[in-house]
Amino acid sequence: MTGLVLEGGGHRGIYTAGVLDVLLENKITVDGVIGVSAGAIHGSNFVSHQVGRSVRYTEKYCSNPSYMGLSSFLKTGDLFNTEFCYRTLPEFLDPFDYNTFARSKIPYYVVVTDIKKGEPVYHKCKTLKDENMDWLRASASMPLVSKPVEIKNKLYFDGGVTDSIPVAKFEELGFNKNIVVLTQPKGYSKKPVKLMKFMEKKYKDYPEFLEAMKRRHEVYNQELEYVEQQENAENAFIIRPSSKPLAGRLERDSVKIRLTYELGRRDAIQALNNLKCFLNPSY
Repeated sequence: MTGLVLEGGGHRGIYTAGVLDVLLENKITVDGVIGVSAGAIHGSNFVSHQVGRSVRYTEKYCSNPSYMGLSSFLKTGDLFNTEFCYRTLPEFLDPFDYNTFARSKIPYYVVVTDIKKGEPVYHKCKTLKDENMDWLRASASMPLVSKPVEIKNKLYFDGGVTDSIPVAKFEELGFNKNIVVLTQPKGYSKKPVKLMKFMEKKYKDYPEFLEAMKRRHEVYNQELEYVEQQENAENAFIIRPSSKPLAGRLERDSVKIRLTYELGRRDAIQALNNLKCFLNPSY
């Protein structure tokens, strides 16, 4: 089975949206999708077949204080406003196609981090309606700038804390060939968390989570090495930025958002023929 594995990266992840739109336009199909943080958000639009939706609303609202900003953080504890981003936007301003998503035969997983255990949780979403949207929100809730998301009496944070590139997990689930979309250029290596002292103060009641944060860079770099090994073994096909994306994790410049999205489109178009050969060696 063929899987689609989507790394996060905040607004830098709009690169992934560009890649996914090209895949949709060229009718590239997969047997399952797993997304982390921003990858989970853009992956949901892939499953619902909504080409252009991710970049449309990100470009339009990235500088809108109702979408994200200091005022939301001070009032709610969330830099990205929960009510606006996960209720108003998908239900009214730029409607998410819940019905197409629910009818899709493509299994869709999001990765979240269990704060108490400091371990990844892989949740299969059959729908994103109502409280089910909280799984998507949890996957994209970055520490320090978000509150943990409570689901069924458990607290969750960004899945990237514990499993940023869940290729091994998807292989475990039976997806033996994986398209992997990364949001950093080749040669990137993650460094230790700079704000660890703030983390230790804020999350002192969750020692396992803090331990996961301390090891995050090591785990990420090991996963990156593994997926590159799988690419060399022709078990994975990596699409990643051919140059450093202009959009940062908390980008508010719509021009940089658009340019990063277009970079994703260009790289996907460039990779298209090789990708088709990966998916179908007789192509």
